Parts: sequence; structure tokens; C-alpha cells
Amino acid sequence: MLDVIADALVDKGYILLSDIIPDYVSLALLEKMQAQQDIDFKKAAIGRGIEQQINTEIRSDKISWLDNQDHTDREYLSIMSQLKDGLNRRLFMGLFDFESHYAVYEPGAFYKKHVDALHGSQNRILSTVFFLNPDWQDSDGGELIIYDEFDAPLEVVNPNIGTLVLFLSERFPHEVRPTTKTRNSIAGWFRVSNANHGF
Repeated sequence: MLDVIADALVDKGYILLSDIIPDYVSLALLEKMQAQQDIDFKKAAIGRGIEQQINTEIRSDKISWLDNQDHTDREYLSIMSQLKDGLNRRLFMGLFDFESHYAVYEPGAFYKKHVDALHGSQNRILSTVFFLNPDWQDSDGGELIIYDEFDAPLEVVNPNIGTLVLFLSERFPHEVRPTTKTRNSIAGWFRVSNANHGF
């Protein structure tokens, strides 16, 4: 599977995967989200550092960062660490660490088209989105739209539980369409420690 992922990132820069995360991990993550969202989730901001701000015209989800000290989070983060190591061996990407947060989109919530990394910043290199929504219907909305460099839609991804999306952070604008019911996911980013990476 790591070879398949690496080949796809080289050939087209993204890949959609199903059933790569064990079901028991997905269900534990979903159970945690549903149990804690009223306590731990905060309005999501845009921007980084001193420029960070809340702008509900651009995004209206709520987030909670994963913590490696938490047993449920650690299971998922361990899988992402294995992915990091495997891609580094195959593609010399220089991936150094991984940050991720739960994202809950309540009915009507959305995230307008954006790019995860400023071009040339060498901050976030590879983006991940993992969906946690059983029995999702087309009418529920909340699709992840991935665009090409000319802003033409490449993929429309329904947020079904067990689906993992990976894409090069600088290359693909994307958005989350408004949802009509609560939509759960985990967004993550592999980063490099400096600008010297081989991919």
C-alpha cells in the first residue's frame, strides 16, 4: 500500500484510500468526537501565528487538536507515523512531524476554497483528511472538493467513514461544501523541519 501511495503522489499528487485505517480505530475516534465535542471543541481560525483570526465567512467548523498522550489519538497518530516513515523511505520527502485536529462541521458549516500551505513556505508538505461519518448520503452535503491549478474540480469526495485523502499541500486548493448534518473528520499535515527535502 505504501508503494501505491508513493506512486500516486508522484504521478498526480493525491490519492483517495478506503479501509486503510482499521475499523476499530475509526469507531473509537468517532466515539471520542461525539462524546467530547461540546467540551473540547473551539471555533476554527484561519492564518498562522499573529495573523490568526476567526472568520466565519471563510470557515465555520470547530476543532480539537489530537494529543499523543491520549490512547485513542495515539492509535491514529501511530498509523500516520508509519505512513511518514514509509513515504520518506520511498520519496525522500523529508517529512519530520505530523499535526492534526478533529474537525466537526455542524449543519450549515463549510470551509471555502483555500490552500493548506503558502507556495514556497516549506511548512505543510502533505495534507491528510480522514472521514468519520457512517451512513452518509449524497443529500447530506459536506463534500471535500479538490481543485487543480486552474481551479477546475478534480475530485468530489463524500465524507464516508474510513476514507482517507492525501494530497500535496501547496498544489491543491480545496473546500468543504456546506453540510446539512453533523460531519466529522480529522485534518492533518506532514511538515518538514527545513527547506531541504528531496521530493
